[in-house]
Amino acid sequence: MFLRTILSASALLFTSVFAQTACNNSPSLCNKAYNNVTYLGTHDAAFLRDASTNFNTAGNQFYNATVQLSAGVRLLTAQVHKYNSTSGPIEWHLCHTTCSLLDAGTLESWLGEIKTWMDANPTDVVTVLLVNSDNASGDILGEQFNSSGISRYAYTPPSSTTLPKTWPTLDNLISNGTRLMSFVASMSTPSASYPFLMDEFTYLYENSYENESPSEFSCDPNRPTNLDAQTAKSSGRMFLMNHFLYSTQLFGIQTPNVTYTNVTNAASGAGSLGNAIQNCTSVYSKPPNFVLVDFFNVGPAIQAVDNANGVTSAQGRKSVSTALVDETASRSAGTRSTGSVLAVIVAVMAAVGFSM
Repeated sequence: MFLRTILSASALLFTSVFAQTACNNSPSLCNKAYNNVTYLGTHDAAFLRDASTNFNTAGNQFYNATVQLSAGVRLLTAQVHKYNSTSGPIEWHLCHTTCSLLDAGTLESWLGEIKTWMDANPTDVVTVLLVNSDNASGDILGEQFNSSGISRYAYTPPSSTTLPKTWPTLDNLISNGTRLMSFVASMSTPSASYPFLMDEFTYLYENSYENESPSEFSCDPNRPTNLDAQTAKSSGRMFLMNHFLYSTQLFGIQTPNVTYTNVTNAASGAGSLGNAIQNCTSVYSKPPNFVLVDFFNVGPAIQAVDNANGVTSAQGRKSVSTALVDETASRSAGTRSTGSVLAVIVAVMAAVGFSM
């Protein structure tokens, strides 16, 4: 009887502790499979429009990866480029289109920042998606994950070419210490040495991403190109929904549309993130797995994602201002902005060899 009482008390304590554990800020998400959760993602997460970049208009976010994660973002994306140093070995940097336009430093350093946050937040599953702009091999990218230390958390799928029949739950990933999902767009050949690097379009599909008007938002697959809505739905791939707008400047150069963000990232209304999630849910019979936005704090975009997940009382999430960052105040304090639209245009033109 005494042993039974002890075991019952232990079971009650375990149940109580588990019930209080928040996976990705909510206990209700713990027993959901990885592919049955909607994650807020930051488009070009490493490219900032803040004082550190002199408010470069190529920047897509106001806050860095640490702030993004603390505020509820669980997918971070960035472009990887080869950086040819004049003295020393080739480095792999996070650059927006070209390193002369906006260079966010090394891939290793950025991954290290994410790893530091994950160290301090042991009940969160994080996804990283790298756009492999200069076709780095899987071995090269894998070395950056290893040297940053973040590979200790990496999940490895059962197969590099076939979708899993079932994905682990968030609680499984957390318990197994494999709570980092790593996708690359694209790898010509998966790396045998770093099998945790998953080729994006084997596992995911995306809608269109070069939109300049809310009327252009669509749920139709855009990448990979051989899918339509029905085949995408039946393929078992996860859906990454791009939901951000560009503005076209002189010479057709596109920059993130910041002025319309409060509408684009809203939880409801025409052109909003909330409406787009509802529209695509009706097409695919489930919400998108990932929603990718610019200036994530505005809206705030996390509200529409919480609605999709049925989360009403998030736990452990830090507040961040929902306002557009005011560059004017910084200028009046004596900080000169070199990130003007003209500077962006000149940098891009120089990168493609255009002279004027």
